[in-house]
Amino acid sequence: QVQLVESGGGLVQAGDSLRLSCAASGRAFSSYAMGWFRQAPGKEREFVAAMSWSVNSIHYADSVKGRFTISRDNAKNTVYLQMNSLKPEDTAVYYCAADLRGTGTNFEYEYDYWGQGTQVTVSS
Repeated sequence: QVQLVESGGGLVQAGDSLRLSCAASGRAFSSYAMGWFRQAPGKEREFVAAMSWSVNSIHYADSVKGRFTISRDNAKNTVYLQMNSLKPEDTAVYYCAADLRGTGTNFEYEYDYWGQGTQVTVSS
């Protein structure tokens, strides 16, 4: 069982930055791929960013490419999402997820564990 706890969300203005964190339980964190997804009001959950266990494979949704950066600190069992130049359309609940196979894709069904989410609201 892997528990994921997100933090760092909040209310910011357009153009501001936020860093989300996701702390994971378990000793095998370094072998997990980690992903970030988000769900805006009235919309389906969508892929944001993912990183394989080896950090060799990192990819982003086109909508956040160049503005968001995913990173991880295996010593702290934590994955981060640095979000810069935030836009009102980035408003959503952000979820982190763990893929025990280590691949890290943009497909929700490949992720085994999910956090409870953290709200990000960007005002114009």
